[in-house]
Amino acid sequence: MDIMGPEAELISQDHDYKMKRLQNLFLFSRSDTIYAGTNQVQRNIIAERALMMPKEPRGA
Repeated sequence: MDIMGPEAELISQDHDYKMKRLQNLFLFSRSDTIYAGTNQVQRNIIAERALMMPKEPRGA
């Protein structure tokens, strides 16, 4: 984004609101890590629902 300079803050002028590849990567890289939750949460869901294991005790 630093390399793109002020242009990095702009969306294409075609009024289709498409971002350039670097803009998309920069803006979504952080959210990509939390979209589906942490690995442990996913493991718990699989264990509880698919493997029918007892639920993990939850804190109050």
